[in-house]
Amino acid sequence: MNILIFIFGLMIGSFLNVVIYRLPAGKSIVFPRSQCGHCQTKLGAWDLIPVVSYLLLGGRCRYCKSRFSLQYPVVEFLTGLLFLLLYQQYSLGSQFLVYSFLLTLLIPASVIDLQKRIIPNQINYFGIGVGLIFSLLFNHISLISSLLGIVIAGGALLLLAVVSGSMGMGDVKFLAMIGSFVGARVALYSLFFGSLLGSVVLLPLMIAGVIGRKTRIPFGPLIALGAVMMLLGGEQIIAWYLNLFGV
Repeated sequence: MNILIFIFGLMIGSFLNVVIYRLPAGKSIVFPRSQCGHCQTKLGAWDLIPVVSYLLLGGRCRYCKSRFSLQYPVVEFLTGLLFLLLYQQYSLGSQFLVYSFLLTLLIPASVIDLQKRIIPNQINYFGIGVGLIFSLLFNHISLISSLLGIVIAGGALLLLAVVSGSMGMGDVKFLAMIGSFVGARVALYSLFFGSLLGSVVLLPLMIAGVIGRKTRIPFGPLIALGAVMMLLGGEQIIAWYLNLFGV
């Protein structure tokens, strides 16, 4: 089952690459069939095997030999790995379904934010709607908790964005979307640990002069990383962090 879940995650990751490429361009994520971005040749089934095709073809198009971005196998492998970790954490069940769906939103939103410095409203609004529906269909959280996740988590980051003036509304809606799946508490911890990780990574870069104080850092991937941490070991991480301060 572990192998099947990993392969399923690889296939989802392949679709997420389509979302990452087409959504910011305003293109359909369903039609037309996948094609080379350079020569426009439609790709066959053997060209689209997640990770494997990239390795066998040396990262190049079979037809025009143009190089493909390393993003493609990385996103596919990362999605497969995270699906496997979620399965090992929750087994097959409603929580696995809910959280794996959340992952399929976190990954493209993060990559698009890294590339374009935006988090598309299509992902945020769609995710909020699905999060609310899931709270009605499954028992991971209640509808009230989902609504509070949207309002409290999104509201907290909105206040922070207004005060700091350094965040976009996309980040606010992104955290609200996460809150609709996991509730306010987990969403706020996602924000906290994402910010903490960001400080650990970015502060040395600022000291070294690699980035400046005015460099615009995409915050969405950090929030998503905090959310993944919470999904895979949230309570243990919180307990470990509080123990550091003797709480």
